[in-house]
Amino acid sequence: MKNKSSITVLLVAGILSVLFSCNTKKEESVAAAIDKEQIKKEIQAKEDAFAKVYNEGSLTDIGYYADDAVSFFPNRPPLIGKEAIRAYYISSIASNTNKISFTSKDILISNDGNLVVETGYYKVVDSTNTVFNSGSFISIFEKRDGKYVCVKDMSTSDIPVE
Repeated sequence: MKNKSSITVLLVAGILSVLFSCNTKKEESVAAAIDKEQIKKEIQAKEDAFAKVYNEGSLTDIGYYADDAVSFFPNRPPLIGKEAIRAYYISSIASNTNKISFTSKDILISNDGNLVVETGYYKVVDSTNTVFNSGSFISIFEKRDGKYVCVKDMSTSDIPVE
């Protein structure tokens, strides 16, 4: 009887180890199929496109944000929804000629490639190309309908508070 128990335990252990090893290989192959450099280029292209519409003052369609995005700016409550974020940007550029640029520094990608966390830097220059604001940001992108959209972002300025 003791022999049958030992054989059963060994058999179950063997089946479990096969199942777990198969599952690990599947996750590894999905992760290996994700091209981090390509995703980083795609995210940087989204940053460049957003800077372009901001700098042109057009802001009619910010393809950067999801409809339900939340954006956290210093010294104000969170902006909830793409339209609230758009309205904030429109009011901030109404009377200036500032230009903004974004540089993606690093990205972290979920195993399935559907979530991306980006960190980077921004720079704002005036009409004489003098930097008057710069800082860091973090953005969380989710893949929806085959495209990445920003669902959450937050920025902080490098300029000391006076």
